[in-house]
Amino acid sequence: MLAAMNLRLFVIHGSHPCAAVEAALRLKGLPYSTVELPPPLHAPVQRVLFGRRTVPGLRIDGEKVSGSTTIMRRLDALVPEPPLFPADPAARARVEEAERWGDEVLQPIARRILWPAMKLRPDAAPSYLEHSKLPLPDAAAKLSMPAIARIEIAMNRTGDDAARADLRALPGHLDRIDAWLADGTLGGELPNAADLQIGSTLRLLLTLADLRPLIDPRPAGELARRLFPEQDGDMPAGTLPAAWLPAPAAAGAA
Repeated sequence: MLAAMNLRLFVIHGSHPCAAVEAALRLKGLPYSTVELPPPLHAPVQRVLFGRRTVPGLRIDGEKVSGSTTIMRRLDALVPEPPLFPADPAARARVEEAERWGDEVLQPIARRILWPAMKLRPDAAPSYLEHSKLPLPDAAAKLSMPAIARIEIAMNRTGDDAARADLRALPGHLDRIDAWLADGTLGGELPNAADLQIGSTLRLLLTLADLRPLIDPRPAGELARRLFPEQDGDMPAGTLPAAWLPAPAAAGAA
């Protein structure tokens, strides 16, 4: 029955929650196709198709499921093994807490940092589209990115002040992730839903060269690169003003 299902995943290329869901689909061994939508035009399309503006959205034959956390639970119902959530109630509660934090707290941070960075360096746009299905020449990507970045900045309620605040809070967030890795909530032999939610966001943040010294030396950085070894995008060092970045000593305390 599963082999006969038609699964179509609606994505934005490079989106971290989309990457988390694609990793879950691969883990479950479910074949699927993708429909790639261009930002910010994805918002009205998704609202018409799924009733909300954000990706990912998954169509399972006639069924529509929207949002990475909801999709994860639907995939576990479709294919119980390997599970995305532990069977033990206490362990599941810890994973769900980490997943919820990864979705509600960490995931928006990547958007609030990346889009202001893209506004500063629109010439980096082609690197984020390297494996995109949408035919957009490099010159067009560079020319269109300032306008796209401004729209996304408004949609995500971000800007220089928000990015600066998120960057200064980043070491504390990394401490939390490292603690979950230490106590086994994250980082098991097979990834759980929280691993995928958090790891995909960290991997997107690692496309910013300015953040690699803060993330890569940590267990959190190892998790991101292990679960998501490939990621389009390379935002050059020096894009983010030095005054925005946390001191290296603060980032090293795990």
